[in-house]
Amino acid sequence: MVSDVSMDDLHQFATHLGVPRRAFHGDHYDLPQHIRDLALTHGAQEVSSRELVAILTRTGLRMSPAQRRAYVREEVIDQGPEVLAHIPGQ
Repeated sequence: MVSDVSMDDLHQFATHLGVPRRAFHGDHYDLPQHIRDLALTHGAQEVSSRELVAILTRTGLRMSPAQRRAYVREEVIDQGPEVLAHIPGQ
């Protein structure tokens, strides 16, 4: 799930749906099917993956590959050194 408005809008909608912050992946939320269905009933719109990338790019909310790597690295570090040990190159 992404927003075509802002990250604040995205986080507010996720909170409204009861989606935990751990489902956030830097510029989107991964949703299980039952939450996805709920999001659609609350106004979310289904789009193709191509449209999703275009929305994120157009709004300036898309992470670059370098930002995504840094975000993933930070998330892993927050989970503890035992997880970091399983990341290649760390």
